[in-house]
Amino acid sequence: MILHTPSLDRLINELTKLPGIGSKTAQRLAYHILRSSKHYSKSLRGALEAIEENVHECPRCYSFTENEALCHYCTDINRVNDMLCVVEDPADIARLDYSGSFRGRYHVLHGAISPLAGIAPKDIRLSQLFERIKNENIREVILALDSDLEGDTTVLYIAKHLRGQNLKVSRLAHGIPIGGDIDYIDHRTLGRALENRVEI
Repeated sequence: MILHTPSLDRLINELTKLPGIGSKTAQRLAYHILRSSKHYSKSLRGALEAIEENVHECPRCYSFTENEALCHYCTDINRVNDMLCVVEDPADIARLDYSGSFRGRYHVLHGAISPLAGIAPKDIRLSQLFERIKNENIREVILALDSDLEGDTTVLYIAKHLRGQNLKVSRLAHGIPIGGDIDYIDHRTLGRALENRVEI
């Protein structure tokens, strides 16, 4: 949408590049920023600059950190060292850790294999993953990747590469969510739930 105010148009255009932000939402955000006090836009600019200057990838797990060396998850002495959970994005770590069910280490791929999008195995942190597994005496790898075509492709690639090694390789279970009603579950999720059924 062109508003004939170049600076505002530019801000809206930049906001639409954020995931999940369409043109209408970008326009509302831009007008909110414009109507807010100068202090808010200065604070927002400062926060963006601080991220750019201070936040970097952890050299071990490739999550984001402000620490000079390793991130919080890699330096936590209360974690199990021989279990590794593989995720696509750093944000996935916070979601998994919040569950309180996993106390091992993490590895972030920063994406998934997607031939249609031109993302090959060499474009994500797979070689670093295989190197860690070899060097850190990992006994179990949990693949916590999205249940979509790209996630499935990446899981198959990793599983094939790790086949024959003395490792337990598993993937997060997929199926009916707690409190879910079968009437409203799609056929693919129901199929996965049947495949991943557990004995009681």
